[in-house]
Amino acid sequence: MFTKQVLELSDLRRMANACEALASAQSWAVSFAIVDDGGHLLWLQRLDRAAPISAEICVAKARTAALGRRDSKVYEDMINAGRVSFLSVPLLQGMLEGGLPIMVGGYCIGAVGVSGVKSTEDAQIAQAGIAAL
Repeated sequence: MFTKQVLELSDLRRMANACEALASAQSWAVSFAIVDDGGHLLWLQRLDRAAPISAEICVAKARTAALGRRDSKVYEDMINAGRVSFLSVPLLQGMLEGGLPIMVGGYCIGAVGVSGVKSTEDAQIAQAGIAAL
């Protein structure tokens, strides 16, 4: 039987604080989500002035990164390169840059997804959250 690491509430708070700090420092109105390794929502935060749709998109990006065990940008790049069949993949709806898996010891324990600014900036915020671990 495997022993598996899981995110605790204190981890979620630490990551959320880091995401919020970077977004606030840049005056970026975003939403961000943290999910477990199965894509189940553990944390959702929508900052002031963030578009309502960003709360949906960030969750989708996080789920895509967790279930795929890779950056959500990988799927965006494949689709942009012509593999449009990936648009029909079940359960993966956030195939845009801004979702990053949380990897510990070679295993995915969750993911962070961000939406609200340029996709590269979304990814920067997600990375800041993961780095806080």
